[in-house]
Amino acid sequence: MHTLFKIAAGFAVLAASAPIVAQANHDPAAVQAGTYAIESTHTLVQFSVNHFGINDYFGTFPGATGSLTIDPRDIANAKVEVTLPVASVSTTNATLDKELVGADWFDAGRFPTIRFVSTRVVRTGANAAAITGNLTMHGVTRPITLNATFNASAVNPLSKAYTLGFKASGVVRRTEFGVSKYAPLVSDETTLTITSAFEKKSN
Repeated sequence: MHTLFKIAAGFAVLAASAPIVAQANHDPAAVQAGTYAIESTHTLVQFSVNHFGINDYFGTFPGATGSLTIDPRDIANAKVEVTLPVASVSTTNATLDKELVGADWFDAGRFPTIRFVSTRVVRTGANAAAITGNLTMHGVTRPITLNATFNASAVNPLSKAYTLGFKASGVVRRTEFGVSKYAPLVSDETTLTITSAFEKKSN
């Protein structure tokens, strides 16, 4: 009995020290219908361009805000809006970061935000959809399509908020938005990769 007590106590200690893990549900049909807000600290937009034909180069826009309205039984009527603060742009190069917010690139002084507003959502798979919408950047608005994948839903074990996770990707031509510095030596085609968390706010 003494040995069994020690084993039980050991399991109790391990359980107490184990990391907190969310019970994720990967079934999109189980998503709770309602209105959600972007959880900014775990949402990130990454962009990549080809640099002089030598290598791909990456940057990010942290600090996204926005909303999602969704009903898993009526995906076609889902709505999503995302706003990015241009001044948050970040690469591995502090000098380049200052250039990117300047007038030759994103011109954050005149155009402080980048905004996407969905206009159409089409289911393309069991957990995937094509989201078409208007992207406004550098004072220009043009339609783009993002290919989105549902990752999971779960109650965040720290914040206790019911949260949805998605990944999306798409390609834009930056010159169409007037961001043409060094094109085409630095590629016109810019790949976007987005990882997003949305917290439920209301039914």
